[in-house]
Amino acid sequence: MISRAGRVPTGVDRVELAYLQRLLVEPVPLFALVRTSLGYILLDQDGAGAIAARLSGAEPWGAAGVGARVSARTRPQTVQRAESDLRRLAVGRCLRSGLARLLTRHVPRGAAYLNVGHSNLTERTLRAVRAGVQGQISVLLHDTIPLDHPQYQRPGMPERFAKMLRRIEMYADLVICNSAYSEERLHHHSEVTPNTVVAHLGVDPMSPKTSELPVELAQSGPYFVTVGTIEPRKRHDLLLDVWEDMADPPPLFICGARGWENAKLFQRLDALPENSQIRELPGLSDAAIAALMANATALLFPSDAEGFGLPPVEAAALGTVVLCQKLRVYQEILGDIPVYASGTDRYQWRNIIERLIRDQNQGAKAYTGQVFVPPSWENHFNIVLKVT
Repeated sequence: MISRAGRVPTGVDRVELAYLQRLLVEPVPLFALVRTSLGYILLDQDGAGAIAARLSGAEPWGAAGVGARVSARTRPQTVQRAESDLRRLAVGRCLRSGLARLLTRHVPRGAAYLNVGHSNLTERTLRAVRAGVQGQISVLLHDTIPLDHPQYQRPGMPERFAKMLRRIEMYADLVICNSAYSEERLHHHSEVTPNTVVAHLGVDPMSPKTSELPVELAQSGPYFVTVGTIEPRKRHDLLLDVWEDMADPPPLFICGARGWENAKLFQRLDALPENSQIRELPGLSDAAIAALMANATALLFPSDAEGFGLPPVEAAALGTVVLCQKLRVYQEILGDIPVYASGTDRYQWRNIIERLIRDQNQGAKAYTGQVFVPPSWENHFNIVLKVT
């Protein structure tokens, strides 16, 4: 979270913050370990609470210190300020080679170590935690997409991810899986059988705020939303194809920043005319996205692969129609609530979307989704905290 301070939180960021906020109220001491550009920083409970307040927006970040400004050209200003606050709040700091000694000095022996963000899973960190704390190491696995779909990854990512899994197998006493599907894929790729537990991620109630939307986005007719980083596996190309096929397309709002390995799609987006019904909306707040999603004709989510996939679950919780591929993880979590469509049949997508438009214009909905109660963080932690 520190490395992304000041940016719109990703799904992984939200998970990390949920863990931090919950562990702060547990009746046991809490320490937080952060790897920065200058080494490791350790926070105690008070320091972790102060950082949680800043990450959630309840408190502002302080000024950037001298140490942060040394490498200012390579890091955003908010990250510099965040790392400066870390140093001011730290109970201990060290260069990378001194982590085991730092942990031995400050953290009670036998403390449980939880890593829930796919970061800091380096040989150096895990070996030092094992030596310096000597307690249970638990890692939350979000997905195995780099190995399942290497064609969608940056060069070298599948190999790096495979090495990370080998380190998890070597050091982790427990792997927390966000879905039974993620657990199955982990076992498929593992060289040894890891100890696992399945705990669906919690979905916080969304609070729509139309006041945080650009004023020109007010809609009186049908419109559609897709949410997520614009990367190849999210299949924004399918949606552009569908919109090109329609004679009178409705507005399509693409909520998400541009990602990687997607030059052809970016060219298509850049070539759209000014009066296009397709609009990119990067950087919207969660409340603004919730407002768009709550009033949309449907959330469109043609992604080829997800470990959990928050947007369809959040949309279903708002009562919004979800049109997505029939991924196993959605069958596991959402059952028959979504409208499922093939990821290779653009005409099926167009026909469903046009039916939704007709029915909305006639004052009805083609698909009256069931009442959906999303997984809660309370249930998640009831499972996890019993075994960590």
